[in-house]
Amino acid sequence: MKTYTARTLVDKARGLKFTESPRWHDGKLWFLDIHDKRIKAAGLDGSVETALELSFIPNAFGFRRDGSLLVGDALQRRIHRWDGQSLRPLVDLAEITVFCLSDGIVDAHDRMYVGDIGYNFFDPANKPVDTCVLVCIEPDGRARVVATDLSFPNGIVITPDGKTLIVGETMGHRLTAFDVLADGSLANRRVHARLPEGVHPDGIALDAEGAVWLASPEGPYAALRVREGGEIVERVELDTEGYAVMLGGLQRRHLFICGSDSHNPAEIARAPSATLRMVEVDVPGAGTP
Repeated sequence: MKTYTARTLVDKARGLKFTESPRWHDGKLWFLDIHDKRIKAAGLDGSVETALELSFIPNAFGFRRDGSLLVGDALQRRIHRWDGQSLRPLVDLAEITVFCLSDGIVDAHDRMYVGDIGYNFFDPANKPVDTCVLVCIEPDGRARVVATDLSFPNGIVITPDGKTLIVGETMGHRLTAFDVLADGSLANRRVHARLPEGVHPDGIALDAEGAVWLASPEGPYAALRVREGGEIVERVELDTEGYAVMLGGLQRRHLFICGSDSHNPAEIARAPSATLRMVEVDVPGAGTP
């Protein structure tokens, strides 16, 4: 099995608190700094800039075809749209979600898919439930539940043909796949990859061979490359925990990893340890995001 060692692209001295939802867009790595309440962008030279300051804890993030972006208010369970000038509410998901928004992506039709995390992450003593949902939000803000009974749905990817959505179920130790229908609905739910008990998939990224890179915060390796069926074929060794991954760069062969020593909000407030790591891999990224 091939094992990589990633280098640090941005260290904690740059003011990072907890990075999530990395997206390669317009030649930069965009990401949410959740506990800093900001959307930021990093260059391959290690520079970091703030694109947007927020008044809420964000989760779920993606770009539309016109360059505008969608971002979720995790605790109030609302989605907002930023057009580069103003941030405006798009939809309130409080009636169809229960706990807290998890990861979310925007597809090639400007639809957003977002999960319900299953617990309030500001109260780590709460145990996540396995009754969570995935929501599909149309470009005009209409929203509906498209999958139920998930166990902490987290990172999401969609294949290049737009026909398959894969979601990491963090507490289910699996990647779950769905067929994407023409109207954005999901069907034919199935286990894409069964993972060992010690692997809790967080953020995920898809490559051109159909394998999934996943962040594994509590395992011995920060990121794992998994084939359909569950075979682990590559891994990344870090001195911290990995929470999200993205395949980007000019040829999409750079695996970016959002790292932190902890996801506990109290520990992050006291001593943030967030970094962005990077390693060049053999197979380029594919699909969305």
